[in-house]
Amino acid sequence: MFKPFIFALSLSGLLVIPAEAQKARRVEQDAAFQATRQGAVRSLRAIENEIVPEMKERGADYIGAEFDGDNLLYRLKFMQGKNVIWIDVDGPTGTIKRTSGK
Repeated sequence: MFKPFIFALSLSGLLVIPAEAQKARRVEQDAAFQATRQGAVRSLRAIENEIVPEMKERGADYIGAEFDGDNLLYRLKFMQGKNVIWIDVDGPTGTIKRTSGK
């Protein structure tokens, strides 16, 4: 009787984490949408269209992006072999600010 109760508690704890992650992701998406709509940043698609093809030529696979609304930065993430490469891009101008993980 006790073991199923512990299992149920642990399972419910696992279900909370993805819900919180989804909520945080939604806030990030909303911030990016509003900043793009207001003209404060370029669209993610425009930035991806400039950077992703170049990285693919270098043998890196695009795995996604994050938006930092406080600093108006996009972080594009790539895999190249076993390495993860992060490229921080200035949202308003589309210029690369920093690359790490090479």
